[in-house]
Amino acid sequence: MTDFRLNEPCAVPRRRDPASTRRKLLVAARREFSRNGLAGARVDEIAAQAGVNKQLVYHYFGDKDAIYFAVLEWMYDEIVQHERAFNVDGLDPDQALRKLIQSSFDYLEQHPDFVAILNDENRNDAAHVRNLTHFADIRTPLLRIFSRTLSQGVRDGLFRKGVSPEQLYISITALSYFYFSGMPTLSAILGKDLKSKSALRARRKHVVDFVMQSLRP
Repeated sequence: MTDFRLNEPCAVPRRRDPASTRRKLLVAARREFSRNGLAGARVDEIAAQAGVNKQLVYHYFGDKDAIYFAVLEWMYDEIVQHERAFNVDGLDPDQALRKLIQSSFDYLEQHPDFVAILNDENRNDAAHVRNLTHFADIRTPLLRIFSRTLSQGVRDGLFRKGVSPEQLYISITALSYFYFSGMPTLSAILGKDLKSKSALRARRKHVVDFVMQSLRP
């Protein structure tokens, strides 16, 4: 039995912390959407995982679509911050580009929930991503670095002329993204555990070598 002591002070009610509650809901929603997609995700489950009343989801976000959109904004903001923090100063173009490719691969490895939610968003024809208001911020940092690095590499005789920074970005993303998005079926078809550390190292090296060879004069 619980031992109640009348001479002990009553517990002080905890104050509401809107920022903390909103953060908990976003974390729970990100997990729920990555597991079940937008259509399969349930508001009840998001609230339960966050440890709050279901009504707080509607209070802070409005509806399921709205919290899904907030999760997308959060994920893309993370990418922007990741790219803005990327520093290739002092590296020659070859080293800089290798580091960019490795970083792209590593980000997807470290964020499987991003891959899952992006798969779902693609199935829905990017209905929510199209409405992100800061697409320029999303696209600009990395493309700017790619453009500078390619130009310097051409001047130094390391890379061939005529490579589009946008096409290079798509190719690098595709080589890494499909590995993670297709991992279950690829593992089954090849009879290998593509999640293993050795498989990840081998794929990472292959992507870097493949891209770098494609740029040689």
